[in-house]
Amino acid sequence: MSDNPYQSPTTDAQIVGVLSGKREDLLRVAQSQKGIIICILVQLVTFVFQFALPIEIRPILGLGFFGVGVVGTVFVFMLAIRVYGTGMGIFLGILALIPCIGLIVLLTVNGKATSVLRQNGIKVGFLGANLGEI
Repeated sequence: MSDNPYQSPTTDAQIVGVLSGKREDLLRVAQSQKGIIICILVQLVTFVFQFALPIEIRPILGLGFFGVGVVGTVFVFMLAIRVYGTGMGIFLGILALIPCIGLIVLLTVNGKATSVLRQNGIKVGFLGANLGEI
């Protein structure tokens, strides 16, 4: 700490839970977490609505479900390489492509992102962190 009371505050504080320790990567974790949360919600909604739709429309819903799975895989990979490392990011990304296991991977990585953000003093709500706080 400096003895100069007029010196502007520095943001050299170490970021916990992110491999690089940079604040920019913490922002990327929060952004990826929002994407993962949206993918989880869309997957749950499409799963419920498949029983209410006629059989003729279900293949279209299945195509949308597959698209959301691919997008979720991208967000899992982007978040996991910042928190776990590249090798684990690739592994979790591949697991996220498997239909039922993918949802479990999404929930697990979302939980890790929540704990990383909370360790750094950022409040996390139902739809993720407030990006203005970071």
